[in-house]
Amino acid sequence: MKLLKIASVLLAMTAPLAMAQTSNWKADSAHSEVGFSIKHLGISNVRGRLGKVEATIVYDEKDITKSTVNATIDVSGLDTGNSSRDNDIKSDSYFGVEKFPSATFVSTSVAKGGSGLQISGNLTLHGVSKPVVLDVDGPTAPITGMDKKPHSGFSASTTIHRLDFGIGPNTPTAIVSDEVKITIDLDVAKQ
Repeated sequence: MKLLKIASVLLAMTAPLAMAQTSNWKADSAHSEVGFSIKHLGISNVRGRLGKVEATIVYDEKDITKSTVNATIDVSGLDTGNSSRDNDIKSDSYFGVEKFPSATFVSTSVAKGGSGLQISGNLTLHGVSKPVVLDVDGPTAPITGMDKKPHSGFSASTTIHRLDFGIGPNTPTAIVSDEVKITIDLDVAKQ
């Protein structure tokens, strides 16, 4: 009976430690960005970036493959450095930002792969959800930020097909490629 009591006390003491193995991290939107690159006329790449990124990572410190990612990206903040082109891309002919001002990513799995991670999830863009896989470098070793919180970094990339998301269906792929390379850089702070 005494052994049972000791075991119960030990279990009660270790429960908070098991729960403490996950932590919440949020993107520092001033130091995080989603960029894209798309081939124009088959000869040059047009690059741009999207607006503010809000992301939350539930990081399982014991087993990173049990971590989760949720992100919202402000598509209406799209910027290619050319306001005429930006207005065209934001129009109903492409992103339709008045109706679809943001994109979301929700992870479905995290796996170790190569020198980093592969994060699978559902990307919702232009009102269409499709599975994507992000190739991720990170997390970097945490450092203390100006806000006195631990910060870590992630860089990720993937390639999507714009036509799968109903973006620019009337634009021939000889003019604007179907493949869009996406890059993501996140500075995340522990909450």
